[in-house]
Amino acid sequence: MAQMLAISILLLALYIGEVISARTKAWIPSIFVSGVLFLLGYWTFFPPDIVAIAGIPAAVAVLLIYLLIVNMGTLLSLQELKRQWRTILIAISGILGIVAALFTIGLLLFDFQTIAVAIPPLVGGLVSALIMSEGATAAGLPTLAVFAVVIYVIQGFAGYPLTSIMLKREGRNLLQKYRNDDLPEQKLASDGPADPAEENNEPRMFAKMPEKYNTDFFKFFRLAVVGYLAYLTSVWVAPLFEISPFVLCLLFGIIARSIGFLERHPLMKANGFGFAIAGLLLFVFDGLKNATPEMMLELLYPLFACIIIGVAGMYIFSFIIGKVLKVSKEMAFAVSLTALYGFPADYIITVEVIDSLTKDEKEREVLTSYMLPPMLVGGFITVTIVSVILAGIFVGFL
Repeated sequence: MAQMLAISILLLALYIGEVISARTKAWIPSIFVSGVLFLLGYWTFFPPDIVAIAGIPAAVAVLLIYLLIVNMGTLLSLQELKRQWRTILIAISGILGIVAALFTIGLLLFDFQTIAVAIPPLVGGLVSALIMSEGATAAGLPTLAVFAVVIYVIQGFAGYPLTSIMLKREGRNLLQKYRNDDLPEQKLASDGPADPAEENNEPRMFAKMPEKYNTDFFKFFRLAVVGYLAYLTSVWVAPLFEISPFVLCLLFGIIARSIGFLERHPLMKANGFGFAIAGLLLFVFDGLKNATPEMMLELLYPLFACIIIGVAGMYIFSFIIGKVLKVSKEMAFAVSLTALYGFPADYIITVEVIDSLTKDEKEREVLTSYMLPPMLVGGFITVTIVSVILAGIFVGFL
């Protein structure tokens, strides 16, 4: 198969997923549609190495992981997180609920390695799924390598409808209180965290540099330097303890932005974010090439069992911490559920729920100011930070 034909077919599969997701208002996740198309392709006419033929071999995928995780770190604003400390505790408690449930009830049903592979993709996104899939492959566990990808593909189906139900209940309660003048305080939407897709801050270290010299290549260079420092640090500390360079990439990205070496979302500013995500998605779906129909049937039971047990644990823990922090059980559970999809689905679902509840502009502003900031911060904490850290830890158990 010719390279350009291969990349055209693969990008078409990603595009079809996006179109169907848009048409169904994200009720059918694009990841699920694309994953099904890849499976059907591998079972019919895809060459097993179609992703490598298209130009995304393993070395390129690892490069993209380094760049994307450093970029993730630059999205962290300590100011935003300080304002949403309750949200952070709730999001972390939800993840602890998943871990606790799967390491107790889950271990009664499945072996330790299955649970270890399941948790990071279940509480995270693309990067954590790829870390676990690659780790399982390196450990000689091809079925679990596929399992990590399949959980990532399927988890949104549990998260989307449950989140929508919780947010609608929360929204109705807020509207009733607002109309009765019972809300304790009226927050402004501008008080919440910025949309993670927005990036306005320029790096302080290069503030005096003429814009014409702050080129895309210079942004890529700085990203690469931070990624290399993370890798180098992981090598230096290896004699003392093992730590994934990807976890350090996240930490170094946060530090690099805070000291002014990197701007917020540099990969987006360098016009490389879309390509990086596409390339990484293709490599994740490359893990499905070993998924025979028989293997998929074998994975159905652990897949749905892990999701159901994990979500139940998430609900219990978020309910308890919500009670302690005086946050409604609906909002606490909705924030925890962001672990199953992250940004931008958390933003899309919240806005669509608000649109369905009221057309009044002032009421929409009130609902937005109360509901959107916690949802965005929750998704950021779970998918962007905690899941990568968990993947870095759990991959060492394989």
